[in-house]
Amino acid sequence: MNGHICPLDRIERLLVATDGSEASRGAVAAALKLAKSCTVKLIAVAEVLTNLECEISLPWVYEQAEKKMRQRLEVVKGMAEEAGVACEIIVHRGEDPSEKIVDEAARNKVDMIVMGTHGRTGIKRLIMGSVTGNVIGHAPCKVLVVPRGARMDYRTVLVATDGSRYSDAAVLEAVAIAKRCNSSLIIFSAFSSDAEAATAEECVKRALEIADKEGVKREGMTVRGQADEAIVEAAKETDAGLIVMGSHGRTGLMSLLMGSVTERVISHGSTAVLVAKVR
Repeated sequence: MNGHICPLDRIERLLVATDGSEASRGAVAAALKLAKSCTVKLIAVAEVLTNLECEISLPWVYEQAEKKMRQRLEVVKGMAEEAGVACEIIVHRGEDPSEKIVDEAARNKVDMIVMGTHGRTGIKRLIMGSVTGNVIGHAPCKVLVVPRGARMDYRTVLVATDGSRYSDAAVLEAVAIAKRCNSSLIIFSAFSSDAEAATAEECVKRALEIADKEGVKREGMTVRGQADEAIVEAAKETDAGLIVMGSHGRTGLMSLLMGSVTERVISHGSTAVLVAKVR
């Protein structure tokens, strides 16, 4: 982060989703740093995975698991309070962590959810399609996903655009961050055929004009290739500390939500990804 500048505008509450695993430590660290820089309240949420049948037959097992999870969140709360950040902890039991995360975000009117990419097993199984993907798809606010071991800073911010209203929201978010943090902004679009090249160029041109109006240092890039691979590679080449993307693609179809570009960037990249929301 550039000093102690809050990179986000109009933010009062952050929610961090954690399961206490090594994989979620990066998300907790990022949330703590943001909460301190932005002087906002932090809400730490975790869920003990269970089902009704098991909970009835083995209640003590889940009581113990919930106790351990609460202890882990107390550690997070202690770290927050040491940093001067107000923190509330919430532990749920249930079968679908994503549902509880989204519900708590809506109930507490949070401005951003911070979370990792996978759970306690550390396996990139279907967790993206279930927990992280579902949170992004249904959250009432933007979502910051911090892959395990990811470096996150604002010196260089890369925003991907495909001309959809979802990526337009990402461009506005990225420009605002770059302006507040004096970042270098990379505006990126990928195309897979000659027929798409002109569209990609036009998407970048429009975004460059928005950046210019805000006086942001910027550079435009168009690359031929598969979008997710091209975005991950561009982030490496430019040493981007943050990627900003929209939640949907150009079609805006829920069936493509996270199922293609954004999900694969998060799954295969090593850079934090901020998923902007259409306001």
